[in-house]
Amino acid sequence: MIVTELIFVRHGQAQCNADGVVGGPHTCTGLTDLGRQQMTLTAARLATEHETAPFTHVYAGPRLRLRESGRILADALDLPLIISTPLDGPVHGEADGKPWHEVKTAFRGGPHAHPDQPWAAGSDTWNGYLQRAGAVLADLICHHQGARVLFAAHGETVLAAHTLLLDLQPGLVAGFTVDHSSITRWQLHRNRFDDERWMLQHHNDITHLAALGTW
Repeated sequence: MIVTELIFVRHGQAQCNADGVVGGPHTCTGLTDLGRQQMTLTAARLATEHETAPFTHVYAGPRLRLRESGRILADALDLPLIISTPLDGPVHGEADGKPWHEVKTAFRGGPHAHPDQPWAAGSDTWNGYLQRAGAVLADLICHHQGARVLFAAHGETVLAAHTLLLDLQPGLVAGFTVDHSSITRWQLHRNRFDDERWMLQHHNDITHLAALGTW
């Protein structure tokens, strides 16, 4: 029996993604036209599902690309959009707005390459972000037992959920791909002995984007 369900949708392509720059809170300018098309297709798929298995909540973090993505989802489901500041992505510090290739060259890899070191002055550490985001998700799970909760999320938030629910060492999630507008689904199952277990039903599902020819 499914007790609780968490559905994570990574935001659609944002302008910062297209430009290859770090899209922190000061420089994120929202979705591209392609990103809006991606989210519209995702919303249509989830709206069909909503007819027989209704979602109960739609959450988004505060960055513009998440708010725009969440609004497309919430409107399609006719649900209010809940903007949650704790669901924001990593703090990038002085890397905000800089080209990713410069940041990665200076750090000798992406944020996960040296997981206990800040990748720029004033930034998170990779492990620190995963731990903080995991604590936020654990609190939301506690308050939404028995619900079907949809998130317009950063890819890093999807990885934080994997770290939490698979009980992984933080560094092990770096190999997971999370594409724009992909759907990742976690279900809490309870068996006949009343034992509960989180199960990853889908990771990075982008079949609904086939019409765009981008996968």
